[in-house]
Amino acid sequence: MRNRPDAVMLFAAGFGTRMAPLTDARPKPLILVAGLPLIDHALALTRGFARRVVNLHYRGDMLAQHLASRDVALSWERDAILDTGGGLRHALPLLGAGPVATLNTDAVWTGANPMETLLATWDPEKMDALLAMVPLHRAEGRQGTGDFSLAPDGRLHRGGDQVYVGAQIVKTEALHDISETVFSLNRLWDLYGRTGRLFGVEHSGGWCDVGHPGGIALAETMLARDPERRNSRNEG
Repeated sequence: MRNRPDAVMLFAAGFGTRMAPLTDARPKPLILVAGLPLIDHALALTRGFARRVVNLHYRGDMLAQHLASRDVALSWERDAILDTGGGLRHALPLLGAGPVATLNTDAVWTGANPMETLLATWDPEKMDALLAMVPLHRAEGRQGTGDFSLAPDGRLHRGGDQVYVGAQIVKTEALHDISETVFSLNRLWDLYGRTGRLFGVEHSGGWCDVGHPGGIALAETMLARDPERRNSRNEG
């Protein structure tokens, strides 16, 4: 069993209801931001992983066609969307044993690659999950409050001004102890938090939520401030 993750799961199955009406005819990961589909922005962050898995449901055939030439495996959720926890467990045969990375596909980033930051910080001896965070005041497009507080030793606690930005490394063994088919990864985070093994690391660059239409212009403005980084991500 590996301790350093070499597999990553990209979440792309959702209906994208917050992005309506843009998602009436296409899945959210194919919405364009700065000329590139959101899924391509995400894939560019995952270079170097030996295995990349994308889950599909809503308008999955369109997304599968877009990904046909990419080195990715597809985890179909044909009957129903399984949420992040159920979707990750369903994809484990493709991801393999041991800890895995996961990445949401409805955001864009600037600055340091968050996946590299996670890998450099990951310590399986004391961590069961490591989440990428930004302070609420730097979370562009964020609607609502923060998710966690980040202690000086890196441990996360519910409530505070830190926003989870959709990238993490997580151990998956406990997924098999959950009886539900459809469930959120929040179930694992709460478990790991109770045992003091839920950690966070701050992303030093920019992050923008593109889960709603207003996020597109915000993200493009953020990327325009960092054109070198944007141009380096045109191939996933």
